[in-house]
Amino acid sequence: MVDKVLVEALKKRNSEALKSVYLDYKTAFIGFAKKYPLDEATVIDIYQDAIIALHDNAVNGKLDHLKSELKTYLFSIGKYMIFKRLKQQKSMYSIDEDTTLESLKIDTDYAVDLIEDLSEDQQKLQIAFKSLGEKCKAILTLFYYRGFTIDEITNELNYSNKDVAKSQKSRCIKSLKDLIFKP
Repeated sequence: MVDKVLVEALKKRNSEALKSVYLDYKTAFIGFAKKYPLDEATVIDIYQDAIIALHDNAVNGKLDHLKSELKTYLFSIGKYMIFKRLKQQKSMYSIDEDTTLESLKIDTDYAVDLIEDLSEDQQKLQIAFKSLGEKCKAILTLFYYRGFTIDEITNELNYSNKDVAKSQKSRCIKSLKDLIFKP
């Protein structure tokens, strides 16, 4: 019931309600975010962005039929923003503008050779991965190892559209499975 009152106050742009929500959940959010590899300043920035998004959603009537607690809703916004920030950081460090299919070949071979003590399943995967064609190695490395989205892969590997990239990725996964599970 308290949440409905808060949502109504936020909807009416009540600054005291916004301040109350901000202060009530800040410490808990910072504690929640400690499990992610972000510094506290970044976590506070994300929390502030999540509060703004919560406020905007309340003003626009998107919280009128909220089924969860306000805190849960706020934390889910914050968690999404954390994941988005982590993905951006990963992408920033994972590939530079000069990367080509040839340099990906070197990277994929290097990445697969890094682990020395592999389980039997991992050894099968390693052998199968090395047998794939260069385009398959590149697309699977970008997607699974470097965390690229299909749209990013489409641009990086110059596919005509994302459906082509999705199909290619599916064919590569099928090829990899066939190589692993062949008798």
